[in-house]
Order: sequence, then C-alpha cells, then structure tokens
Amino acid sequence: MPRDLTGRLRSATALWTVAIAVVALGGCGGLSSTVRSESSLLAAPEPPGAIPATPEHSSAPDTSTGPIAESTQPPAVAPVVGDGGDGGAEAALAQAQPAPQEKEPGGLPSDDEDYDPWERFNEKVFEFNRQTDRFVLKPIAKVYSVIVPEPFELMIANGFDNISFVPRMINSLLQAKWGGASRELSRFLINSTLGIGGLFDAAKYWGIEKSREDFGQTLGVWGVSPGPYLIVPFMEPMTVRDGIGRGVDSLMNPLSYFIPFFWTGISLKVGEIVNDRALNLDLFQGFEESVVDLYSAVRHGYLRRREQLIKE
Repeated sequence: MPRDLTGRLRSATALWTVAIAVVALGGCGGLSSTVRSESSLLAAPEPPGAIPATPEHSSAPDTSTGPIAESTQPPAVAPVVGDGGDGGAEAALAQAQPAPQEKEPGGLPSDDEDYDPWERFNEKVFEFNRQTDRFVLKPIAKVYSVIVPEPFELMIANGFDNISFVPRMINSLLQAKWGGASRELSRFLINSTLGIGGLFDAAKYWGIEKSREDFGQTLGVWGVSPGPYLIVPFMEPMTVRDGIGRGVDSLMNPLSYFIPFFWTGISLKVGEIVNDRALNLDLFQGFEESVVDLYSAVRHGYLRRREQLIKE
C-alpha cells in the first residue's frame, strides 16, 4: 500500500503540472467554464436526499460507502438541473441515477475513490469559494434577476449552451458514443435554426436531449486514474484528471476563437456566470443547516457523480 500511494502521488504531481499548463493556455474559455460551474456545484447538495446523510457523515465522513453514497448521490447530479435551461431532462436523470449507484460500492474502495491528500488546503479554498458565492456572486445575481426577467435569462442560458456543443460532440466521438455525437449535432442544427440562434431549445420538443460528455470523462474511459481531489479558488471541485480535461475542453470552446479580445471574452463569461447563478438562486436554501460536514458531502457526491458518468 505505501508503495502504491507513493506511485499515485508521483503520477498525480506530474499530471497536475500538465493541467496547470493546459488551463493557462486555454484562455478565458477555461476560466468561464470552471467559474460558471462553481455556484452550481456548491448548490449540488440541495435535493432532499442529502438530509439523511447527516448522521453517517458526522461519524464517518470518508470511509463509509453504503449510506453516504446513497444519500449524496442526488446532490452530485443536481448541478446540471439548472444548467442551460435543460432542467426537465436533467432533473429526471438526477432522480434516476441513485438507484444504479447503490449497486456500485462493490467496485473500487471508498478510500481509493475519496483520495484527498490535500484536504487541509482544499477545505480552506472550499470555504473561500462558498463565502465568495454567498457575499459576492449571489447578491449580484439577485440584482440581475430583478433587471432581467426569467424568460430572458433562459434564452441567454440556451444561447451559451448551444455554442458549447463542440466539446460535448467531440468527446462523444472520442468515447465512441456515436448516438451522443449525432444528438449534439442535431441539437445544434435545430436550435440554431428553429431555435433562433439557440435562444430556444427547440430540439427538446423532438426528444433530443444533450449529452454530458467532457474530456475528463474521456480520460476516465481511456483508463486514466482520477488522481487527488482538488479545489482551486473560483472553480468547482475536481480531480487532477478533470482539471486537465477542463483545460482541453476550453480549447474547444468556439468563443475562444470568435472573440479574439481577452477582456471582451471575459465580460461575456462573467455575464454567463451571473445569468446561470440568477437561474439558481434558491438552490442553497436550507441545505447548510441539514448537513454537518458540507465539505465531505460535496466531495463524496462529486466523486460518485463523476464515477457514474464515466460508467454510463
């Protein structure tokens, strides 16, 4: 075991060095995708399924796989519910995923899944991100929601989501998910025409739902281990593998090519972040009081969700 852990740490350190370089080269696209999902993930544990996790989490936050995986699984999928105005299909998926997940604890051990050697650093950054969302992003989003009616917020979210079909389609191809790639192309063509440039999700009326593939999943499908769990300021929790994946996905973002001016791109991304947060203002209500160890709950839920997405 010590030799195995040493090998993991060495490989994780090398991967993280590459991740930093890739994210740095990714430009504003990488910043936008990670910052935008931060508020969503913090809101992840909102569903009522998280409440039963309180007693187990307070007594054994990291080693239990049964009850905690069962209670934190809905939160792990919940961030997608408010993302891009496609809540209906994703909400159904969030409720459907916990059932198969109950059968999975027999796979990899929990100690391996919740590998968190940088826990002290991660907890401090997690609290910083949470307070930033609470005192900065959420108040701005409240003002924004007063100025911009919700139907227009949905249209804006749909437009950004329509543009980001490129990494989803490419990663579907890389994972040999031909159906997902064809759905993404179909959605883009339909929404860009009948949906007036993607402002309306017309494809959903034909039952064409978007895929959820990203390069972090692609690496997982290819057999790359997740590496240590990590939280970086202004970004959602991730593993070293997912950090590399986000950097690669940012390079596929069309906005990085069509908007050459750095500050213009940043302004659009900040607008996207605020718009997404305005659509999810109520996701935090009552959750912090219902969970004793919020950090462990989010970590466990995130890792279980990523594991499930890779196995799909």
